[in-house]
Amino acid sequence: MEKVQWKVDGMDCTTCALNIHKFLEKKGMKNVKVNFATGDVSFDTTGEVPEEKLATGVNDLGYAVASHQATTINRKPFLTTHLQRFWFCLPFTAVLMLHMLPWVELHWLMNPWLQLGLTIPVYLVGMSFFGKSAWKSLRNRMPNMNVLIAVGATAAFVYSLYGTLTGQAEQYMFYETAATIITLVFLGNYLEDASIASTQRELNKLVKSQKVMANMIAFDDEHKEQIFPVENIQLRVGDLILIKSGEQVPIDCKILWGDAHANEAIITGESIPVHKYAKDTLIGGSVITDGTVKAQVTAVGNDTVLSGIINLVKQAQGEKPPVQQLADKISSIFIPVVLGIAVITLSVNWIVLREFTPALMRCIAVLVIACPCAMGLATPAAIAVGLGRAAKTGILFRNATSLELFKDITQVVFDKTGTLTTGKFQVAGFKSTIDEEEFKKIVYSIEKYSNHPIAKSITAGWKRKDVINWTKIEEVKGLGMQATDKEGNTWWAGSYKIADAFTKEDNHNVYLVKNSHLIGWIDVEDEIRPEAKSVIDYLHSKNIKTILLSGDRYAKCYQLASQLGIDTVIAEQTPEQKLVKIDELNKQTPTAMVGDGINDAPALAKATIGISMNDASQIAMQSAQVVLMNHGLKNLPTALGLGKHTYLTIKQNLFWAFAYNIVAIPVAAFGFLTPTFGALVMGLSDVVLAINSVRLFVKKVL
Repeated sequence: MEKVQWKVDGMDCTTCALNIHKFLEKKGMKNVKVNFATGDVSFDTTGEVPEEKLATGVNDLGYAVASHQATTINRKPFLTTHLQRFWFCLPFTAVLMLHMLPWVELHWLMNPWLQLGLTIPVYLVGMSFFGKSAWKSLRNRMPNMNVLIAVGATAAFVYSLYGTLTGQAEQYMFYETAATIITLVFLGNYLEDASIASTQRELNKLVKSQKVMANMIAFDDEHKEQIFPVENIQLRVGDLILIKSGEQVPIDCKILWGDAHANEAIITGESIPVHKYAKDTLIGGSVITDGTVKAQVTAVGNDTVLSGIINLVKQAQGEKPPVQQLADKISSIFIPVVLGIAVITLSVNWIVLREFTPALMRCIAVLVIACPCAMGLATPAAIAVGLGRAAKTGILFRNATSLELFKDITQVVFDKTGTLTTGKFQVAGFKSTIDEEEFKKIVYSIEKYSNHPIAKSITAGWKRKDVINWTKIEEVKGLGMQATDKEGNTWWAGSYKIADAFTKEDNHNVYLVKNSHLIGWIDVEDEIRPEAKSVIDYLHSKNIKTILLSGDRYAKCYQLASQLGIDTVIAEQTPEQKLVKIDELNKQTPTAMVGDGINDAPALAKATIGISMNDASQIAMQSAQVVLMNHGLKNLPTALGLGKHTYLTIKQNLFWAFAYNIVAIPVAAFGFLTPTFGALVMGLSDVVLAINSVRLFVKKVL
């Protein structure tokens, strides 16, 4: 399978997105995601159907597939944006509307041929967009919202033209209705685009920060260092760059010389600068607040951390949470239903009023007012804002469904080491039956092969050059490290499970065993994360149960749980047992799990929502649906709050969208709403939804 990503122009509502989605699925494409709000379309293809053929098919539907390069470099011709079309139509429409003002007496405006001449440019521009799109959608049996606009405007125009040609202009003069519908809908579409753009602002900030200038280091023939500016998109892995105080880190890199403080707020949401030393990594997009470093580029293009976040957020925005499914189903049948209601409105009013003109105006009002855009915008707008605010705060959602699932979470499971604690250990004491230096050398020689936080802390404190070369060494999950020396002796360094046959003291962290003989033990101290207590208290304030699930010994887990006020302790669990336990908890009630290690990965994937931190193991981050980018638990309450309030905003938007159509259609059908006012209200309805969604940027979610 190959991943294909497009930018598609011309999508105006959820019906457009559904049409493209259905077309691509019909062609055998998998994992199709269409986001009408941003124009992003992605899908997996086997290559059996050429990409060019798929693009042609989407173009035939009435949309335009364009490469990213084409849309950013080539200037679009005039009258290709809603704002340009609106400004072109406005002068003609404004003149036509003058004769409707009671205090303006311009008899020459009542000339039907003059009104026809003023209407034709507006009608042609309108039909070049609405008419063309409507015809293609009907031809493909996938009617979109432009059908309603095209039919309404054409009905008013043809009716007026008939009156002009037959000399009955006074009874058939509705040119301004046709022009006004087209002009105001163009205005409404522009306002909708502008509103959607505002929901994308946090993501756009991330995108803009990707392209900056960099100071590249090169060497001339005399091996003298030369520094010259280049765009970061020209850099390649291995290139050397100079970053000075106050400059933005142009791309992911590793410090070779110097040290500096880096503000990583763009990635982590944490504004306090982090002190970076030689061999530390710098994330592209962060800012050096103090210091100067020379660094080597480690990732470019889509492999950078920032690009990965942007792509994940875009993919998440294109996904549909369960609450959107009902709106999609209704939207897919909405347009045929509205056309039917419009015909009924025309027929019934003609019979009741016994006049065709007012009946037609009511029919046109129904067509114009009943637009499914609001229903389609309800979810994408809220999702875009929720994910955008999350990205700014330092929370990365891998899919939109996770946002909605947070509303149901009633219990949160925490791993211990590296999650509730910092994972930064230091040796607190040790005891051995052999020489202390020999003991340290053996322990260091074994533990340097382990990635466990405790092992890393011991090797950092007992670092040495005179190490033992083992003939065999391996890590046994749940037990520790096993090594064999040249004399054939078997050494173990691990948990109490490897020493339970030799001692009753189970309160030490690491035991050293040689050939079934206990050699000694080590105690280490792990500091509790400073925010852990406040996070646990917040969860309890929301009636969310807290559970500590760890592979560590019960005594240490119980001690930590008592300090933090955690409700339940489940200790001494292997990765397999953690998975089973999470499965059991999920069956009881929706459960979130927070973890960071390799042994947490299966449980994170199994939980209703898996939450990892960005300093976790790579497999844990890949298994989790949510990643906290601020090196800690601080943003967990914000993630929970954003999820619940995003879902609440979606419900509010859908209520408004459905209520608007339920109320507006009968009002128009009974003649209480003119087509002109209906066109204006239709455009403003989308803006109302967008404004309600944008509130999420500033809304208190905790």
